[in-house]
Amino acid sequence: MHKKSLETILYSSAGIVVMLVILIAVNVITDAFPARADLTHNKSYTLSAGTKAVLKKLNAPVTIRLYCSQSDTATPDTVYLKDYSRKVEDLLNEYKQVAGKNLVIQKFDPQPASDAEDSAQLDGLEPQQLPGIDDFYLGLSVSLADARTALPFLSPDREKLLEYDITRAISEVINPAKPTIGVMSGLPVFGSPVNPMMMQPDQQADAPWTIIQQLEQDFTVRQIAMDATNIDDDVKALLVIHPRDIPDKAQFAIDQFVLRGGKLIVFLDPESAIAARQQNPEMGNMGGASSSLDKLLKAWGYQFDTSKVVADLNFKMKLRGQNDQPTDAPAWLALTPDGINRNDIATSEIDTLWLPMAGAFTGAPAAGLKETVLLHSSKVAELADSFMAGMGGESSIMNGFKPTGVEYKLAIRLDGKFTSAFPDGAPPDTTESGVTNSVAAKAAGFLKESKDETSVVLVGDADLLADEFSLRKVDSPFGAMVSPMNANLDFAQNLVGQMAGDNNLIGLRSRASSSRPFTVIRKMEADAEASGEAKIEELQQSLTDTQQRLAELQQQRSDKDQRFILSPEQKTELDNFRKKQGEVSKALKQAQKDLRKEVVSLETRLTWLNILAVPLVVTLAGMAMALVKRKKTSAK
Repeated sequence: MHKKSLETILYSSAGIVVMLVILIAVNVITDAFPARADLTHNKSYTLSAGTKAVLKKLNAPVTIRLYCSQSDTATPDTVYLKDYSRKVEDLLNEYKQVAGKNLVIQKFDPQPASDAEDSAQLDGLEPQQLPGIDDFYLGLSVSLADARTALPFLSPDREKLLEYDITRAISEVINPAKPTIGVMSGLPVFGSPVNPMMMQPDQQADAPWTIIQQLEQDFTVRQIAMDATNIDDDVKALLVIHPRDIPDKAQFAIDQFVLRGGKLIVFLDPESAIAARQQNPEMGNMGGASSSLDKLLKAWGYQFDTSKVVADLNFKMKLRGQNDQPTDAPAWLALTPDGINRNDIATSEIDTLWLPMAGAFTGAPAAGLKETVLLHSSKVAELADSFMAGMGGESSIMNGFKPTGVEYKLAIRLDGKFTSAFPDGAPPDTTESGVTNSVAAKAAGFLKESKDETSVVLVGDADLLADEFSLRKVDSPFGAMVSPMNANLDFAQNLVGQMAGDNNLIGLRSRASSSRPFTVIRKMEADAEASGEAKIEELQQSLTDTQQRLAELQQQRSDKDQRFILSPEQKTELDNFRKKQGEVSKALKQAQKDLRKEVVSLETRLTWLNILAVPLVVTLAGMAMALVKRKKTSAK
């Protein structure tokens, strides 16, 4: 008996030692071959393919310095920001997993009057003034050799764009030179000189549009003529704004630019208020100022009808009409987030856009191309006559409005490999005398299709870029004060930044916020509120009907001296109303009580499920293993 007990102890000890060895071996093996699984719904901890491509191109160590104040002063703001900083650290650890030794991450606590604070200021970080604390830092800098860029403050409001911001900063230090973008425009975006023959005293030339001034801060901007026959190879992205009456040779130049891998952003317009004003400065907008790229659009699978503008009752603006009275203008769109793609980098943080008399893109992408809709109308929309809209026919559009139930595409991005709209080469070049230049009729070495994937953005409005439709300017004793009326210029800058940067940034998705609401509960509450509102409306309608009935009974009385005394019919009617009112009120209270009971019950079930799910699974697994072991022991 003693011998058997000793054997049991030895076997048990040996088993423990074997299990320990196995655990150590498993840890060593898994450490050598790390495996990671992202079980979050939106893959919040999985880097996008574009980010991974940028990190894999690193051939020298890039340093990221993360600054976060770790002050002992605890306020709601500092606690929230510190919690967000941990999310930033988690994301940077994912970067490290991919980049390896080519990415160095350093963390600093910039306390007042410390070396870390001096470093933060030299890196261009901006301290935040929070209640209860003087300076709070939460930002990072990215550097490679002498190239350096900073994210001065990591706002939690941009959590969805955090990965894009960091990846773009890394891309900028890898390629520190300013990219060159070309601008081809039929509108005076670069300003216009004063005509000496018509110049007034103290008159100055028109300044470039604000969008051009903003782009010049980040890019080398090059003006390209509307009749250009070639786009230089060093142009990274081409911005085409209202190309009215663009010749075929210029469309061919754009075609070849895209096929060489250039990025293209086009702002077309079926009815440009700015262009119409140029044509008739004294008469205002008289219509007929449209633009298109007919040959290129056809090759890409799309049409842009310049005789139609999108009218939308959900996104309509109010304009100043006759006698300065506000007038509904369904062809002047004020897009809200409901008409904006919230999953694309260029539009995810855009909340309001003004598109005066915008056109729609119809059709489907040609073979090899992928479409992403950036802006769209609601389903309460139709295509209205562009000339009528340009002439100020808001009332006629409203009176004859017939929604089609179609969400019209106002802006799209095409990604993929493009084919030429000129399969026979360059179009003939006709001189002013009508003679065709046969030498230019065929371009040597022209491309018929692109070798690599590229991107084209098409926007159905060009006026949105103009200062008068994007900025509010107020004269003050200190000069003109400018403030944005909408996010029009932000939208344009986002597009250019996305297209002119690293190719991998174009497809970089927005990182979903880690906050996930109880959508089931919210739907239950919304349904109950709708039901409650219906009952309230029923009660109010009953009240109105009864009051009307009382008034009718009162009018039937012939004795005016008795008008304040209720007749038996009136008393009966009033008693019935009070009874019905009590019944409806009671039913409404019961519905609200049942709703709250159901919501609390659901929340309780979810809470207990979260608490008990893992322990229950472990317990059941242990019981199953014990049962199997017991059966094996009994068999022996």
